[in-house]
Order: sequence, then structure tokens, then C-alpha cells
Amino acid sequence: MVVTNELIEHPDFFMLDNELTEQEIVLRDKIRKFGIEHVRPVINDSWERAEFPYEILPALKEVGIVGSFVQGYGAPGFSRREAGLLSRELGRIDGSVCTFLGVHANLCMGSIYLLGNEEQRQRWLPDMANLDKLGAFALTEPNHGSDSVALETSARRDGDSWVLNGHKRWIGNGHAADVTVVYARDEADGEVKAFVVEKIDGEYPAGYNPVVIEGKVGKRSILQADITIDNVRVSNDNQLEFGQSFKDVNRVLQATRGGASWEALGHAMAAFEHASRYALNREQFGAPIANYQLVQEKLATMLADVTTMQLMCMRLAELQTRGEDNQAIASMVKMVTSRKALAVCREARDMMGGNGLLLENHVARHLTDMEVISTYEGTDSMQALIVGRAITGTSAFTTKRRS
Repeated sequence: MVVTNELIEHPDFFMLDNELTEQEIVLRDKIRKFGIEHVRPVINDSWERAEFPYEILPALKEVGIVGSFVQGYGAPGFSRREAGLLSRELGRIDGSVCTFLGVHANLCMGSIYLLGNEEQRQRWLPDMANLDKLGAFALTEPNHGSDSVALETSARRDGDSWVLNGHKRWIGNGHAADVTVVYARDEADGEVKAFVVEKIDGEYPAGYNPVVIEGKVGKRSILQADITIDNVRVSNDNQLEFGQSFKDVNRVLQATRGGASWEALGHAMAAFEHASRYALNREQFGAPIANYQLVQEKLATMLADVTTMQLMCMRLAELQTRGEDNQAIASMVKMVTSRKALAVCREARDMMGGNGLLLENHVARHLTDMEVISTYEGTDSMQALIVGRAITGTSAFTTKRRS
């Protein structure tokens, strides 16, 4: 007999979900149902083979969540809290699927929505909201992660088109996307601008070469690409009209800020659930291990960490909705949620002993996915420096070499 209880199934110790609207509860439960019925049965096999489970896309389309904050064009137009719940509930099931949707809907569709003109929005967004076309977001480069503002990929105007040259790396969906927003620096004025590279009849333009990065130990089911860009010609109509500087890139990043924190919360909730259920049913020395003091102390600490993360994420969404957030606040939330979620996943894996290493018990997948989340959208070290700058008024990182 499997023993469990309500707190394990729904770890909400401070009853924060009681603050959700009826619409938000429906959304939460709909995403959770999709994850349990369509993702969980296939994800471990997909993860082990390092392949994305494209067979889930028809069901994902039916959930009606593609497009997140985008208003209109077939997208749901989520609030900050609704978008957070989406990331949380997908994170509870699998990080690769969460990243797939985040890249496609938040970053790629978000770039077109915020930086494109109406004709460009109509050209791409409806098909993307319907998952008829898949998207990618190409900002990161081999030599520029935390300092993405210094990107080196170039764009040169040539008549009625642009010629792009450069190298992008760690581009989620980048190996197969139909629509990829590529950020490049205009050689004429030095400003970073946004360009849409798209497949035509299933083929990328000449000189555009995406290769899947292999050998990852985390988020194995979301494939990321290393993309070389050699004299790739893009029509002037594919340059997003309102993407004219890195300040405009920041508009996209600002609109999606906080998603990684909510996802980290989802991974921590999942790890707590799986470890707690295991502790209640795993017997050693004649009793369930949940009866032992050491295990109960671990579970109490894990739940406290999960609750802290829930409070911070809910407060961040509230501040964002009111327009009262800032970069330092978001950085503190990302720093804390990354560290605590990673600690919860590690504790869960340890509590399960050797069984915690098995994909069938799910925790190992959440643990390695958290190693990835701790890195993207700003490492916890970089987030700490942003908070440190707010405290001291002094920036500990700079683009200028120190003597």
C-alpha cells in the first residue's frame, strides 16, 4: 500500500494557493493534468535518449497556453502570476518541456510581439501560437553569456537585405526552429538589432548552420544548438522594426524575468513530493524511514525552503504587476530560488539513496535540470553581484579590464 497525505501531494504550507483566482486555479490544474497525462509517461525515455517528445505537441496546443504574455494573435495574454504558475507547473513535471515552451513562446514570440511591427506580428505569431511553426531565440554566444550586451555577431545592410555573420551557442530549439530571432550588431551604428531567420520550404538560408550540442547531463530533452552564421542574407522585412538597440533586447528580457525562478520552485516542489512519498513507503530497520528524526528534519527543511520560494515568487509577481519591481529584486529571487531548489533536489536524491539515481523515481532528472537553471538567465553568482550593487552602490563587474 502506498502511503501519502495532502501536504505531500500539494506542498502549500502557507496556503498561498488560496490567494489564486478561480481562473488561475483552472489554469494551474489544466497544466498539471497535461503534465501528468502526457509528459510524465514519456519524458524519462525521451530524456535518456536526449530527444524532445514532439508527440506531446498536439496535447500542448489544446491546453491553450502557448504565447504566455502575448496579447492576441491566438495567444492567451497571461498576467505575471499566470505566467509564473505556468512555469511552476511545467517545472514540477519536466524542465526540458518548460524550456521548450519558454524559448518558443516567451523569448521568440515575445521578441516578435514587443519588437515587431503589426505586419510582422501577423506574419509569424498566429502560426507560432498554434504550434504550426516553432521558434528559437538566438542571443547567447560562445564568448558572451553573462555579458551578452557585448555580443559580436554582426549585421551589415546590403541593399534591400542584411548580411549576418557570427556564432551563437546554447540556443534552445535552435537546431529545428522554423523561426529564429537572431540578435546582431549593426556595423553601421554599433547598435544591437533583431532579425528573423526562417526556414523556407524546410531549409535554412545558405550559410546558416545549426548543430545540436551533445553530451549534456541536464535538460537532455530540450535540444540546444551551436549555430554558425556565415554571410547569411536576411530580407529587410525580417528585421524587427522596433528592435534597434540592446535596450530593446532588455524589453524582452524584462517581460520574461522571473520565469526561471518560478520554474526552480516547480522543481523543488516536485523533489519534495517524490522524496516525502518515498520516505513514507521505504522501510529500513523495521520502520518507514519517515519515522526517523534525521529524515523528518530533512523534510522540514525542504518544506521550509519550498515555502520561502513560494513566498518570494508570489511577491515578485505582485510587484511586477504593479510595476514596482526592479532588476535587483528579480536577481535576489533568482539567486535564492536557484540555490534553495538545487539544495532541495540534492537532499531528495540523497534521501532516496541509490534509488534516487534512477530516472523512474524522477528526482535525478529534476536535480540535473536545476544545475542548468542555476546557470541560465544569469548565474546565481551574477545575481548576487547585482544585489551587491544595490547594497553598496558599486558595481563589481564591468566591461572594462581592471589594471
